Amino acid sequence: MSETDATIVPADGAEPPAKSVRARLIATGEQLFAERGWNGVSIRTIASAADVSLAALNYHFGLKENLLAEIFAARARPIAEERMRLLALVEATPAPTLEAVLDAFLRPALTAGTDSQFGGRVFARLRARLATEPEAFSRRILSDAFDDSSRRCIAALQRVLPDLPGEELNWRFHFLMGTMVYTMADSGRIQALTGGACDPGDVESALRHLVPFLAAGFRAPPAGPPPS
Repeated sequence: MSETDATIVPADGAEPPAKSVRARLIATGEQLFAERGWNGVSIRTIASAADVSLAALNYHFGLKENLLAEIFAARARPIAEERMRLLALVEATPAPTLEAVLDAFLRPALTAGTDSQFGGRVFARLRARLATEPEAFSRRILSDAFDDSSRRCIAALQRVLPDLPGEELNWRFHFLMGTMVYTMADSGRIQALTGGACDPGDVESALRHLVPFLAAGFRAPPAGPPPS
């Protein structure tokens, strides 16, 4: 029996396949990173919670960074792919609308919290946490996962808002991202303030309110020059 599997042999003595160790590390790592953030989780914590040895974690991933990168890439890929698919459908229509572009970009991200294909609420929380992590590593993970679909959305926004200056559009996309990430995080604040009347976990309800709100922001007059 190998060093990597030494701590997970079941009671009957049968040795489990290595993939069970890897799967457990991925599931445990995702949960812990989502709950505590990058700096709040050590490799020892992950190995202990997954009930495997440090040697097993090192064998499968080497570094904590590699574990997080693999988790995020696997979960983010279907979100980015669905964004690209929806944006392509919108762009193929005779007269794409701003609202349709926004919906195509937002829907896969908000669905991430309710659809197991996209990782469910655990990945939605992890995505929101990484968005606020200052480490260059976290930024690189987000960039690798979402830059292509974000640039595709910005290009689509430029086509439906041809008179909006590029700098202004980029700032407004930044505000869109902030609104999206906070909605994905679903901190419970709006439920507490409204007695549960508003629920970000209800994707269709969230989009029904969020899309026109953001569309109004994108259609607002450009900001004036800075005060002298």
